[in-house]
Amino acid sequence: MATDVKPTRKNLMAIEDRIELSERGHDTLEKKRDGLIMEFMDILDQAQDVRSDLEDTYDTAQQRLDMARAMDGDVAVRGAAAALKEHPEITTQSKNIMGVVVPQIESTSVRKSLDQRGYGVLGTSGRIDAAAEAYEELLEQIILAAEVETAMKELLDEIETTKRRVNALEFKLLPELNENKEYIEQKLEEQEREEIFRMKKIKDKKEAQERAEREAESAESED
Repeated sequence: MATDVKPTRKNLMAIEDRIELSERGHDTLEKKRDGLIMEFMDILDQAQDVRSDLEDTYDTAQQRLDMARAMDGDVAVRGAAAALKEHPEITTQSKNIMGVVVPQIESTSVRKSLDQRGYGVLGTSGRIDAAAEAYEELLEQIILAAEVETAMKELLDEIETTKRRVNALEFKLLPELNENKEYIEQKLEEQEREEIFRMKKIKDKKEAQERAEREAESAESED
């Protein structure tokens, strides 16, 4: 509360410095918030494309798998899947988007040639090859979707944190500081008026005393 602040010029200068610093911080945070929102909207557009591609890729992969099962049988499909020796490797790094660290997911050994899949070319049909290729593409889409979705979450969390800090400055700290500033300025003005009034009274009293002394001296001279 403003009444808790001691109304001195030193405190007034300190509060003015805090107001200036808080206003600069508020402007900086607003720019950061707006920039993060723009980045988020860009990634949101990308995420929508990734989700659409992921759904299409999943549908294609499922259709090819169903076809392979129907024509070649579950045993052949499961046998081809079990023959895989080299599994994909996932590594994560990080990148910085306006001060927000988001993951960058990289994968290796997702796409494979026929001989890398581990099953004999003569022992399987083109339908199994097509299903394997479709699921390799699906895995790549899942990895990309995971990266984009995680980046969106991290950016959204940072946007919310920044918005809370902007609101705290705009609606709490700055109003309190300005209220304290106005209170101190008002009290200092009152003190200044009281001091002027007090000095005027002292001056009037001194002048009255000097006038009385002069009148007394004048009366004695006449006697």
